[in-house]
Amino acid sequence: MLLFSSPCEVIILSENVNISLKLFIEYLQIEKNYSQYTIEHYHHDISNFFMFMNEQAIDRLQDVQYSDVRIYLTGLHEKQLARKTVARKISCLRTFFKFLLREKKVEENPFALVSIPKSEKRHPGFFYEQELELLFAACETETALGRRNKAILELLYATGIRVSECCKIRLSDLDFYLSTVLVHGKGSKERYVPFGSFAHDELERYIKTARKELLKDKEDHGFLFVNFRGGPLTDRGLREALNKIFENSALRGKIHPHKLRHTFATHMLSNGADMRTVQELLGHAFLSSTQIYTHVTNEHLRRTYMSTHPRA
Repeated sequence: MLLFSSPCEVIILSENVNISLKLFIEYLQIEKNYSQYTIEHYHHDISNFFMFMNEQAIDRLQDVQYSDVRIYLTGLHEKQLARKTVARKISCLRTFFKFLLREKKVEENPFALVSIPKSEKRHPGFFYEQELELLFAACETETALGRRNKAILELLYATGIRVSECCKIRLSDLDFYLSTVLVHGKGSKERYVPFGSFAHDELERYIKTARKELLKDKEDHGFLFVNFRGGPLTDRGLREALNKIFENSALRGKIHPHKLRHTFATHMLSNGADMRTVQELLGHAFLSSTQIYTHVTNEHLRRTYMSTHPRA
């Protein structure tokens, strides 16, 4: 059986190995309700491990031993991959073998004893308000796609929602009277998130003009954001649209769509929002996930103290 992990890589594996991967992907889609973007990462990491199995002449998943895993990890370190990347691959494969163990396709999880390397403690990158102005100024609004992209940018900054969540929004999820949107988050969890006047105006403008133009004569599928063919906008398509805005702006350095989510949380906290509120808006299951943004609040407090205290 052949499994194609990329146009240039062909991996020869047994039928059972490929069936196991297929079942695992279905498990991620149906039971875990993961986004297509996340599933692609899982598929990529597992396919790379299958390449390793092929190189080591390991035909069956139940034949993978802890000693094989150590060899695999040595290879990752020799490639000088970032600790975050190595940690993701270990976590992915541990989850994969845990699933196989549940399905009784293997007798043990060879990744169970592997420790995940601690990632460097990095503060999440965010845009300053002046940088955001440059970003919004880079949006052209002469075309239907331009107006759509401006609406996406405003909504992401106004709500802090994930790119995957933005793609799932339907027209019926929007309440323009209350200026709220029903967000379908991870694990089928839903939450209502408010948005401000800038996002409100851009969304209305997009829906009344650009969306109709992009749909053309196609039947309305109900999703808020539409691609140039009239179909629902995908994660990949949304990221490409944002990347074009970033490229057209005068901003430099590492820029990625998730930075807008970081910016939302950072600006909320630095302007006085409490941690629990930001946690709820972001859809974080644990407060610890939200606490990574407190460095900005602390810096804001320090500056305020230094500029106002008589004996600072």
